[in-house]
Amino acid sequence: MTNQPDDIQAVERLGQARDAIVGELRKTIVGMDDVIEEMMIAIFSRGHCLLVGVPGLAKTLLVSSLAQTMSLSFKRIQFTPDLMPSDITGTELLQEDPETHARRFQFEKGPIFTNLLLADEINRTPPKTQAALLEAMQEKRVSSGGEDYKLDEPFFVLATQNPIEQEGTYPLPEAQLDRFLFNVLVKYPTRSEELDIMKSITTDSEPELKEVVDAPTIIEFQHLVRRIPVADHVFEYAASIVRATRPNEPDARDFIKQFLAWGAGPRASLNLILAGKARAALQGRTHVAIEDIQKVSLPILRHRIVPSFAARSAGMTPDALIERLLEAIPADEKLYAKSAS
Repeated sequence: MTNQPDDIQAVERLGQARDAIVGELRKTIVGMDDVIEEMMIAIFSRGHCLLVGVPGLAKTLLVSSLAQTMSLSFKRIQFTPDLMPSDITGTELLQEDPETHARRFQFEKGPIFTNLLLADEINRTPPKTQAALLEAMQEKRVSSGGEDYKLDEPFFVLATQNPIEQEGTYPLPEAQLDRFLFNVLVKYPTRSEELDIMKSITTDSEPELKEVVDAPTIIEFQHLVRRIPVADHVFEYAASIVRATRPNEPDARDFIKQFLAWGAGPRASLNLILAGKARAALQGRTHVAIEDIQKVSLPILRHRIVPSFAARSAGMTPDALIERLLEAIPADEKLYAKSAS
């Protein structure tokens, strides 16, 4: 429990590390504060992110800068229609021993063996290759030649999708989308941010990023996040949100029955709690509040609910439905404390 003095001090160190990482990233990244926060929550929750945004929004720069400040290895895969699973996970190569001249197969590790992996435009590759990446993400290992090879720790996948170009793409099925902790929307910069980007990028100077944390420290913080206590009323609130997305629930609200074909599964409930813990710890707090659950609800739920035809016809987006749902569900701690008892 984080009531222990060592854990309380560790939470303080995590909050300080967060401020230092954000400070370093601001040397190269303008704006994108919400995206940075959600990526850090995902990393310390041991989760993965799906980023949806048009090209040219500095997604690759953000990930490479984050890897540098966290002293992590970084690789990028450009997903294409001809990309094979072995191009990601690795392949068996026939090698000859220089002394005995005996031949044997040796596993050559693919680019997935890194700390931060950017899977660029994941929807441009066929389902078989998508599945190979998602299976490795879930299992944290790659199987080849009857042997298992563990992925590096910490391990974090950032996959991107272009929301505009849909021709020649292979959209991820809902069951595979569920593997991602967050679906993060990368929006256009504001006018002032765009001016700052123009002024900073068009110069000859290149800022130097300092390393703030390293892999062992990140793993230590990941364990710390798991130890953050959660009160019963927060569990109750998180469960209420997820269960309220399901149109077949007996007490489902009318607008959910009308505008949602499918709701979120139990993994959404788990992720709400884990992400809530990480958000609280990153802010230097040793407890999870209902506000933490509310703040992570959009990126956790937007890719786990399926709007109905009526919703699409009415122009109702998943975000609009989730925000309406959050307004409809009471956030009174006393109410949930009473129901828990």
